Order: sequence, then C-alpha cells, then structure tokens
Amino acid sequence: MTDAPVHPDAATMNGVIPYLAMAGRAAEACDLYVRAFAAEELGRMPMPDGAPGLMHAQIAINGGALMMTDHGGSGAPPAYGFGHLQLVVDDGRFWWDRAVAAGCAVLAPYERQFWGDDWGLLEDPFGIRWGILQTGSQS
Repeated sequence: MTDAPVHPDAATMNGVIPYLAMAGRAAEACDLYVRAFAAEELGRMPMPDGAPGLMHAQIAINGGALMMTDHGGSGAPPAYGFGHLQLVVDDGRFWWDRAVAAGCAVLAPYERQFWGDDWGLLEDPFGIRWGILQTGSQS
C-alpha cells in the first residue's frame, strides 16, 4: 500500500475503467479485493484536507484497473452518484471536445487538477458519467 501517486503499466490503463464512489469504504474494499480476487494494490491517496477516507484508490484485478473514492463521505454528491467510467487517454482535450459536441453535459470542467493531471467529468444523455483524464506527464 502506498500514499504516493502511482502511474501503473499503460496496459492496465486501457479501455474503460470503472471509478466507484464507495461512501467511506474504499480502503475496506481495497483490502477485500486483495484477499478475494488477488488484486494488486496500485496506490491510495488520502483526502487532501485530512478528512477521513480516500480521495483515490486504485487496484488491478486480472490485468484490468478499478478505481475508487470516498469523495462525499457517507452520501456521495450527485456529481459522483455511483461513480463514473474513467477514460485515460493521450489527448484529453480532443476526447473531451468530441464528447461535448456529441451531446454530453459538463459536470466538472476539463482542466488541470491539483494532483497534476488534466481531468473533467461529463454525463451522457443516458445518465452515465464519464471522466476524461490525461496524465500530467503527457500534457
């Protein structure tokens, strides 16, 4: 387990990555998934304000990534709901602009985040939330 940001192998970051809002139980979920599914823990990031819980946790199960957060504590805010589907891409602005032009609504603007990556959150017309992320090292 580490609190340092981790950039896993690029192959793990392909496809669509589920990003789940765990309502205060992300650390517990990581621990369970290690035991139950032989997950490899890739990192945990505490809340930036020192509040209890994890802002971000990431594991790999069977070669695929799963991300989790405790954002929102016991009741995740509407912008996160159950969580979202995360896309880690090389050209975040291109993916973002294309999705917005296709009819996705902006929930959180695509911009540089305090942790160093470019990220934004969209909602498609079906109510599914999508995070677009471009790592800071690629910007």
